[in-house]
Amino acid sequence: MIATKANCYRYLSSRNIRTFLIQISKNHSTFLNKDSVVVEKRTRGIRLIGLNRPEKRNAINSTVANKLRIAIEEFENDNDYSVAILHGFGGSFCAGLDLEEIADSPAEELGNLVKPIFESTEQMFCSKPVIAAIDGYAVAEGFELALWCDLRVIETDAIIGFFCRRFGVPLINGSSIRLSKMIGYSRALDLILTGRGINGKEAFEMGLANRLVPVGTALGQAFNLAQSLVKFPQECLRVDRRSLYYATFQAKTLEEASKFEIENAAEIIKDNLIKVNAQRFREGVGKHGKFVLDKVNHEVDITLVFVELKRKKSYLKN
Repeated sequence: MIATKANCYRYLSSRNIRTFLIQISKNHSTFLNKDSVVVEKRTRGIRLIGLNRPEKRNAINSTVANKLRIAIEEFENDNDYSVAILHGFGGSFCAGLDLEEIADSPAEELGNLVKPIFESTEQMFCSKPVIAAIDGYAVAEGFELALWCDLRVIETDAIIGFFCRRFGVPLINGSSIRLSKMIGYSRALDLILTGRGINGKEAFEMGLANRLVPVGTALGQAFNLAQSLVKFPQECLRVDRRSLYYATFQAKTLEEASKFEIENAAEIIKDNLIKVNAQRFREGVGKHGKFVLDKVNHEVDITLVFVELKRKKSYLKN
């Protein structure tokens, strides 16, 4: 599925112009924000987590890693938010580890330096979906971070790859496990051994990307995708997601995976949630291909258009 630019901009009708102008002043502060990880709590249960070191193409140092871990933990523990979008400011998702910080650190401190980076995602299982909005570079640890996310929305000209191969930096975030599960052993070995970069189109064809979108639309399209998830009953969505993760990464046999799935489903049945949602169906929710739960507003957040334009403008200047 290739999304179109029209999907991002079709809601800029006259009735939205006033809201758009009001939001410009609010969002301008985001670009002046010097915090290396910017969290935006959007309405409709969606939270944006942005890496904000554009001068370093959002390379991850120990400070960023700690703040990212905290941001993910806060999202995990906040019941008002169901989906997170991970993105980067300044035209790149993430260029990997900050090698300058590593080069400046004493050898005996490297373990302490890498530890928070490892702990920021690898040791944390988030019970709610996280979407990566990928533009520019998502390489080395940035590629690993994208693989940690549930879904990936990637722009056609984005570049992903294990560029860490060039500098002798090993994979530290579970990518050797995740990548082979996603695209198969042979293709995973190709990307890991060669460290070559691939563009968004090839990533989509390999199965690494869930959505291939035009340049400048990754964040907006990721928001569209997030909206499509938050409208569903979240308890069931999370249970099925957890069952898939268990079957893929933990279960040793089909029987073990099936048992886990049944036990998971029993939680929904026990809580009478199926009956509640069946009653919603009787009332017309979800019939004939239509699904609107709790009056979810499906319009694109037009402030994200401003965000995209500013990010791309900053990127082009560099």
